[in-house]
Amino acid sequence: MGSITPPGSALMRRLRRGAPGRSRLVLAAVLFLAFLATFAVDWAVSPAAEAATSTTSSTSSTSSVTAGSVTAGSVTAGSVTAGSVTASSSSPASAPASAPASTGPCTVSPTNGCIRGTILDSERKPAKGIDVDVSGPGGFAQTASTDDTGRWSVSVTTAGQYTVSVDQGSLPKGQYLTNAADADRKVNATLNANVGQIFQLSDQQGATTDTDSSSLTFARAWQQLASGIRLGLLIALASVGLSLIYGTTGLSSFSHGEQVTLGGLLAYVFANQLGWNIWVTGIVVTLLCAATGYLQDAAIWKPLRRKRISLTQLMIVTIGLSIAAQYAFQYFFGASTVRIQQGNPETVTFAGLTLTVQSYVAMAIALVVLVGTGLFLAKTRFGRATRAVSDNPALAAASGIDVDRVIRFVWTLAAGLAGLSGVMLGLVLNGVNWQTGLQLLLLMFASVTLGGLGTAYGALVGSMIIGIVVELTNLVLPGDFKYATALVILILILLFRPQGIFGRAERIG
Repeated sequence: MGSITPPGSALMRRLRRGAPGRSRLVLAAVLFLAFLATFAVDWAVSPAAEAATSTTSSTSSTSSVTAGSVTAGSVTAGSVTAGSVTASSSSPASAPASAPASTGPCTVSPTNGCIRGTILDSERKPAKGIDVDVSGPGGFAQTASTDDTGRWSVSVTTAGQYTVSVDQGSLPKGQYLTNAADADRKVNATLNANVGQIFQLSDQQGATTDTDSSSLTFARAWQQLASGIRLGLLIALASVGLSLIYGTTGLSSFSHGEQVTLGGLLAYVFANQLGWNIWVTGIVVTLLCAATGYLQDAAIWKPLRRKRISLTQLMIVTIGLSIAAQYAFQYFFGASTVRIQQGNPETVTFAGLTLTVQSYVAMAIALVVLVGTGLFLAKTRFGRATRAVSDNPALAAASGIDVDRVIRFVWTLAAGLAGLSGVMLGLVLNGVNWQTGLQLLLLMFASVTLGGLGTAYGALVGSMIIGIVVELTNLVLPGDFKYATALVILILILLFRPQGIFGRAERIG
């Protein structure tokens, strides 16, 4: 006579089998509530922000501006001089339409934008005391003089097209404006953003950019080489993590660029909006981005791996994450470029190279972090386990290595390094926006492919090569055409050495 199973036991087995389903429902409910909470917070904050903006606008509109004088704090005069910037109204008739003269370097905000630039003489030294005239909508007219570092800036409160010109009568003796026939330049200024205009000086009257700065000289090549090393180091921070993700999971993550953007935007929030120290900001942002990588693997990638989802499907998920993150960045931060530090960056000339202080610091930090990452992978037990999983996950699992734990660590490390790269890029480029990471994604994939897919050291070498080649290309190609070089290199690699420099050729099929 067969045994009888108690009804309660069957019920408990069915409940246990349904436990994963219930946990998924709970997770979905939590995510949905978080989604609703986000919009509730945004709905509550938006009216306050609009009220603050309207208050600021009304205060600005009622500030006293009289013909022939500008009142700023306790200074009332036809011109206001503060620090290194001198702003004055061009004429009594135009004073009422002019923007209030600033008492220091221009700082962008939701109610104003900045037109700024730097003027160097023919020897690439700062040119002091040169007057720059800016005129625009509504009769706006203001003049700024370059300071000891050759910088000038003008604050505008109305978006539109402005005319920027250099007063050639204020040029130092023996210095002439390059492209003097095109002395009046048009710029489109927007609020809460900076727009730059470059004027070049030459010791030859009638010089043009064809005979001056665009000529192929050793000095220009040396400067572009340094810029290439800087770009390569910053790309390497993100590319190393991208390569490790591919090596341990076989997944090409198209959302990795948004981790770079996230790092830059979080740095903007903490350093710019909350006023945190930039060093504390860098550490906190790196840890927060690393936490997002941990959560990504826990909530998305590990469950999908257990379901044995194909790599093609996983790659489509990363593309969806990338698009969703870009829209989220646009929604919360807008489409304009934001600055992590509002002050004008200081430049330092060393060995014939002129770079900002932020560039030197970013290169040093990137170099230290990359060397530390390499030593960790080579010398520590967990680093060797990571390389073992990257070489052969099945054999590593058979050897007793917890593959899921290693993959979780790789996602965390990759996201943290990408976030740090975003902070450094935001400081070096003097701004970050919602598509900063997207613009660098091609360079990252080209670097990883050139060095060898799945190899961290290959990603480092590939990034340096890509960075240097891209910047040196700027000697012959104008503007952002230089980024097309990365695509050309990527195609050539896939045609002639698809395994990359450090990769191994493998038989398929």
